[in-house]
Amino acid sequence: MTTEATLRGWLLAEIPTSKWQARCQRIFIGWLDFKRNPIAMIGFLIILGLVVIAALAPWITTSDGLELHLADRLKPPSSEHWFGTDELGRDIFDRIIWGSRITLYIVALVSIIVVPIGLLIGTVAGYMGGWVDTVLMRLTDIFLAFPRLILAMALVAVLGRGLENAVLAIALTTWSPFARIARAEALTIRNSEFILAAQMQGISTVGILARHVTPLCMSSVTVRLTLDMAGIILTAAGLGFLGLGAQPPTPEWGAMISLGRQYLIDQWWVPTIPGIAILVVSLGFNLLGDGLRDVFDPKSGN
Repeated sequence: MTTEATLRGWLLAEIPTSKWQARCQRIFIGWLDFKRNPIAMIGFLIILGLVVIAALAPWITTSDGLELHLADRLKPPSSEHWFGTDELGRDIFDRIIWGSRITLYIVALVSIIVVPIGLLIGTVAGYMGGWVDTVLMRLTDIFLAFPRLILAMALVAVLGRGLENAVLAIALTTWSPFARIARAEALTIRNSEFILAAQMQGISTVGILARHVTPLCMSSVTVRLTLDMAGIILTAAGLGFLGLGAQPPTPEWGAMISLGRQYLIDQWWVPTIPGIAILVVSLGFNLLGDGLRDVFDPKSGN
């Protein structure tokens, strides 16, 4: 029997012999369900391609996207410049590749901030109930009431222009849906038998939230995060377009569209290529999120 067959048999064993095996089985079975969805696989490959391109940026580009070549300004796509050049002669292909790193940087930082905040507020509100739930959910409703981009613009106006401030502003306007989802999950979990058993054993509220409630909320929050990535990217691009996010000459896609919009008629490639990049990546995250939702949804029938 080959090593691959042995590993597959271990992952598909009817009765796991350890917690580690049970967790690996759950991940593997989820992956098998995910692979059956071709649309989700397309999204996964798009995001995987984005990560690979960002990682290999120094090796697949000829410059850092910042070098000026005024003699080559506004050249159309060709074998020398695959996506053409911009108004300062910078290679748009190189700028798109290096800009993918900025996109992943924004996505990663926003995720690191919003998931803990949303989980903390949502699980505490759902598990504790009473006045704690009321106060935390009214705070959440305040953030939900404002359009995300408008609120992010207001926060950036207070914090100041720049990529880091834009990320912080996006995070502060994005956490509220995650809190709502975590609260809904916590409400269904808090009266479960295993939670009552943990309470009878004298486990503290913090321990129950950390060890039992929060892990069970993670799947729903993960799906929502993946689906929200398109909105996060569009908000970041909107701030960059308005000059409130990443500042020139940083190759951020929204800022590239802003600088190139005046050339849309005659040199269409200058603003269009970054727009296509935003479209493709946003579509990839949406397709990936749909696939993850099908995997984690117990009613999906997979």
